[in-house]
Amino acid sequence: MTRSRPRRALAVVAAALVALALAAGCTRAQESAPAPVADQGPAAQLRLGYFPNITHAGALIGVQNGLFAQNLGQTKLATQTFNAGPAETAALLGNSIDVGFIGSGPAINAYKQNPDGIRVISGATSGGAQLVVRPGITSPQQLLGKKIATPQLANTQDIALKKWLKGNNLPIGTGPGAVEVVNIDNARALDAYKTGQLDGGWLPEPYASQFVLQAGATQLIDERTLWPNGQFPTTVVIARTDFVQAHPATVAAFLKGLVAAEQLGATDPNAAKAAANAGLGAAGSKPLPQNVLDRAWSTVSLNPDPLAPLFPQLAQDAVTAGTAQSATNTKGLFDVGPLNQVLTAAGRPTVDTAGLDQK
Repeated sequence: MTRSRPRRALAVVAAALVALALAAGCTRAQESAPAPVADQGPAAQLRLGYFPNITHAGALIGVQNGLFAQNLGQTKLATQTFNAGPAETAALLGNSIDVGFIGSGPAINAYKQNPDGIRVISGATSGGAQLVVRPGITSPQQLLGKKIATPQLANTQDIALKKWLKGNNLPIGTGPGAVEVVNIDNARALDAYKTGQLDGGWLPEPYASQFVLQAGATQLIDERTLWPNGQFPTTVVIARTDFVQAHPATVAAFLKGLVAAEQLGATDPNAAKAAANAGLGAAGSKPLPQNVLDRAWSTVSLNPDPLAPLFPQLAQDAVTAGTAQSATNTKGLFDVGPLNQVLTAAGRPTVDTAGLDQK
């Protein structure tokens, strides 16, 4: 009996040490989460990033028609354009911009890099991505030995193409028995196709339409056909978490302008198309010929719903595509409170986050 007492004493001490360690770990975890930022009223400035693409039409219209500036009131709007998601992600996480229009893939990557740093606050567009190829290619198997473009490694279209290739049992690589995926800037892809350096591309609009109408490519896949109800989040709006917390009224005002841009697209598509095209010119890109603009516009749906329930699948798609080792946990990615306030005030249905606004 007396020999067992030291063992019992040691067990009690060990249990106490474990409890203390767990308590300390909880305290450190609690301390690592940043405290919410207090509401500081309207911001002096909102720095907005977007791409000069038709899939970013909401941004183009909102800037060109003054819808953002009108609703922001005394808050100054400053804009910056990007050509790739990672560059915009770096600007957002580096505090160079406050809000950005971006693809769903880079949005998930940004959240993976800094789960406390960004939130998806709205959708922007659905659709507007296609696989366009050389005439005569009519089946997946005919892509073997071909070079197919995507805008950038691990971007939204890159993941979509690689997932589709693997779903069709097509190896990704070089040589006659594989499909070579070439990451190339959208603006350079058309010339590379015309000179024979590429055989096609999985591209956002208007680049897919340029391939078809200006270079004679044919459409092999419209990505809308691969998703339920033909909807998938091509572009969403992300913002710095601290900006959303510090300036909720400014965020709501910006989103009011975005919803107005989306409504213009629904009620007067010709005016919306003209504004988006003028916005391309103002952003430093060439306005599109009318036939390219019309075709591109027909594939895109302006939609403030970020389609949050699809994001766990999108995160898993990156693993399937081989661009991520594990699926990013998307719980906590969304903050659509300001958006739903704007939609409710406009008499519109609110959007559902499927619980992904909570960690």
